[in-house]
Parts: sequence; C-alpha cells; structure tokens
Amino acid sequence: MKGAHDLFPGFASRRIDTGKVELHVCLGGSGPPLLLLHGYPQTHVAWHKVAGRLAERFTVVAPDLRGYGESACPPDDVDHRAYAKRTMAADMALLMSQLGFSRYLVMGHDRGARVAYRLALDSPECVARLVVLDVMTTWDQWQPEQQITRHRIVHWAFLAQPAPIPETLIGKDPIGWLEGRLKRGTRSRTLETFDPRALAVYVEGLSDRDRIHATCEDYRASASCDLADDEADRRLGTRIMCPTLVLWGSSGSLAGVADPVALWRPWCLTVSGRAIDSGHFIPEENPAALLDAVLPFFDSVEAIT
Repeated sequence: MKGAHDLFPGFASRRIDTGKVELHVCLGGSGPPLLLLHGYPQTHVAWHKVAGRLAERFTVVAPDLRGYGESACPPDDVDHRAYAKRTMAADMALLMSQLGFSRYLVMGHDRGARVAYRLALDSPECVARLVVLDVMTTWDQWQPEQQITRHRIVHWAFLAQPAPIPETLIGKDPIGWLEGRLKRGTRSRTLETFDPRALAVYVEGLSDRDRIHATCEDYRASASCDLADDEADRRLGTRIMCPTLVLWGSSGSLAGVADPVALWRPWCLTVSGRAIDSGHFIPEENPAALLDAVLPFFDSVEAIT
C-alpha cells in the first residue's frame, strides 16, 4: 500500500508465510521484541506516531492482522473460526516464532487488543508483558450491564450481522463508512488527528471487497466463537499470568465505565491502568501520553531471552 512505508522510516517491510496465513509485517529497531497489534478499521499504520520512539529501545514487530491491510484474507467458515481471536493469536505466535522470538512484549489496540489478550491466555509462556488499549474483554462487552457501552459502539452489532448485509452497505460507500467510523471514535469528532497518508492506507484497505468481508467476519467471530472462548476461560478461571497495563481514552469506548481496571481484575494476575486524554484512537490522538505510560511499564520487565 503506497504511503504506508513512508510513515515508518528505517523500518523494513516483509511478507511472512506462517504456514497458516501470509502476513505483512513492518519491522524496525533493536532490543527486546515488542509486538504491536492494530484495530479496526486500520492497519499496522496505526502505530506510525509511536513506532520510531519504540524502535529506539525495542525490536518493533507491527503486522497487519489476517484480513487487514496487506495480509492475506483466508476463506471464512460457517462458525467464523477463520477470524476468531484465538486463530489470530495463533497467527501471531507463529509469526514471532518464525522471526526467532519465543518471548516478547505485546501491545494491542481495539481488535488487536483482543488478539493480544487471547495470545496471553492461550500462550502465557510467550507474553512477558501486555498492554491493552481502550477495550474490555469480549465476555464483558456482551454482559447486560454493559448495554450503555454497547450503545457507544453500535458498529459491533452492525458488522456482526449475517453476510452480505454489512458488506453490501459498506461497499456502497467505503470512504464514507471509514471516515464516519474514525470521526465518531476521536475526541474531536474530526479527522484532524489522522495523517492524510495513514487515511489513504485505511481507505485502500477497506475499499477491497474481500477485506470488507474479512473484517466483518472478525466481528461475527466476536459475537460467537470469541465469546464462547472467553466464557470457557471465565468458567475455568484461566487468567493472564503476565503483568498487564490497561489504558483507555478519557473520551473513548470506555468513557462510561466507572472503573475499567476493575473489569480486568478477574482476568489478570496483576493489572494496573489509567485513562489517557484521548478518544478511542490513542496511538494517533495522543502518542506522547501513550509513550509516557508504556515505556516505564515495558522497561521494567526482566531481560527477555
């Protein structure tokens, strides 16, 4: 995607076949490995305002999730498992293994945060520290007491509708859908926070029919198999073993939640967190505050081998 590479000076772009899916990944820096996972309706480009600083201390690995950006769009299936967060988390474990990393730091935003916490639950030996941005778990999201929060993110219900309802509607005006989704998520309710080159990448990614379908499948998975996987872990008492940092935008998706950290306590052995002066798109709206929060958290980790 033209323009994406300009936003990551000094980084390399690679395509890696994990054996399950071919993923596009942006790589840069040196030091302990740090996996960055983007959300909807974006790509790895969402990290462009923080990637350079992070690369001064870490080996930054920023892939496009399956179905997004320049990564492949595997065929869907009747139970949406092809786009389950468990499947995407397995993609990331295979990707990092192929890059030579067995243990690493992980930060995810939005959909990427769901992949990130699923990776920490399913492969605890791999994740040394975890940061999740502006989300609660999928299990919590569907609980009756979160009805007000769900009203703030109505695209969840829309994108999870059976095909081809959302695909057809988005396909009629993908730019209008994308820009509307981004505006509604920012604190300013405008596009001013987004670099025009980043916007062009997001538009290109969501103008392709296969990617529109794949990203809808991502949300259909959250309303079905992702929820079932979370329910099973909740019932079994499975917990995220690594230290976890929860950050949310003061005007973001969790703005109406009294104590987002409290929602994460049943899921995590150790968790802390705070609000950041931002809307939902923290890495692009307030990159300086994000770096101020995550660098001390990551730097305090024991040496990763």
